[in-house]
Amino acid sequence: MTDPMMTLRTLVEKSPDADLLREMIGFAAQRLMELEVEGLTGAGYGEKSQERLAQRNGYRERDWETRAGTVELRIPKLRKGSYFPGFLEPRRMAEKALTAVVQEAYVHGVSTRSVDDLVQAMGMTGISKSQVSRLCAEIDDKVKAFLGRPIEGDWPYLWIDATYVKVRQSGRIVSVAIIIAVAVNSDGRREVLGMDIGPSEAETFWTAFLRKLARRGLRGVKLVISDAHEGIKAAVAKVLNATWQRCRVHFMRNALAHAGRQGRRVVSAFIATAFAQDDADSAKAQWRRVSDQLRPKLPKLAGFLDEAETDVLAYMTFPPQQGGPK
Repeated sequence: MTDPMMTLRTLVEKSPDADLLREMIGFAAQRLMELEVEGLTGAGYGEKSQERLAQRNGYRERDWETRAGTVELRIPKLRKGSYFPGFLEPRRMAEKALTAVVQEAYVHGVSTRSVDDLVQAMGMTGISKSQVSRLCAEIDDKVKAFLGRPIEGDWPYLWIDATYVKVRQSGRIVSVAIIIAVAVNSDGRREVLGMDIGPSEAETFWTAFLRKLARRGLRGVKLVISDAHEGIKAAVAKVLNATWQRCRVHFMRNALAHAGRQGRRVVSAFIATAFAQDDADSAKAQWRRVSDQLRPKLPKLAGFLDEAETDVLAYMTFPPQQGGPK
C-alpha cells in the first residue's frame, strides 16, 4: 500500500471531518493574530503593564474562505492605529501553510520549525520562540483530543487503509506507515475515527490499532473494507466480529495489472458491469460471465477474478445505506 487511497488532507476535506480542519485552521489563525497584536501593544489581552504601547478595542468579524469552508475570524482592533493580518492579503499562501501544519499535527506532532515557517508564510512579525512553542503544544493537544475522543453509537461500515510518509526520527529521515480508520454510522454520517503511526503494517500494529478503537467505544461494525493485506485481514478476524470486504479501488488496480496497457479500459468496463447489478445473485452471475469472457485471452486475469469474487462482492449482501459501500 505504498500508494495512498487518499491523502490525509483530501480525506478530511471530503468528509464531515472538514469541520475539524476548518476549526483547526481558525484556531491557529486566531492564536497567531493574538500573538502578533500582543507584540504590537506590548502586553497580552487584559494584562496591566507599564510596557503597554497601545490599548485593545474589541474585535471586528471577518469571514475567510478556505478549502475546508468558511472560517469565521475575530480580528483584534486597536484604539490607536490599525491592525490587519497579513495572511488575509491576496495571493498569500497562508491557508496552504496552515493546513500543512494541521496535517503534520495528525501525523507526528507539530515542530517549532514548521510553525516558524508558518509565521513567515503568513507574513506575521513579533512572535517569539516561546510563543511558537506554546502554539505547537496547543495544536498538538487539540489533535490528540480529537483522535482520542469517545466513539459513540453503531458504525456498521469501517474503512481502514495506510499510506507511507517520510518523517524525521533521531536526526534521520525514515519511512513510516500511517494507518487511518474511516467509518459510516447508522445515520449515514462519515467520520475519521482514528489514526496511528508505526514502522510497518505488521499484523500486530493493525491488531493494536483496532483494539484501541474498540476501547474508545467502536461497536456495531458489520463490514470492514480494506485492501488484501494479510495483516489487516488477520487483525480484523481477531478483533472485530465482521465481514471483510476487499476494497474495489485496490482490487481494480491489481486486476488491471493483468490486462495489459491496451486492454485496461475494456477490462475496467467489463468488471464495472458486475458492480452495477442490483442484488448479490445478479452481481455474482455477471461476475462469472465477465470472467468466462476474459478467460480465453487473459487466463491469469480470469483466475484472479475467480479467486477475488467472494471478497470483492461481499458488500452486495448488505442493504444499501446512505454513505455506505458501493
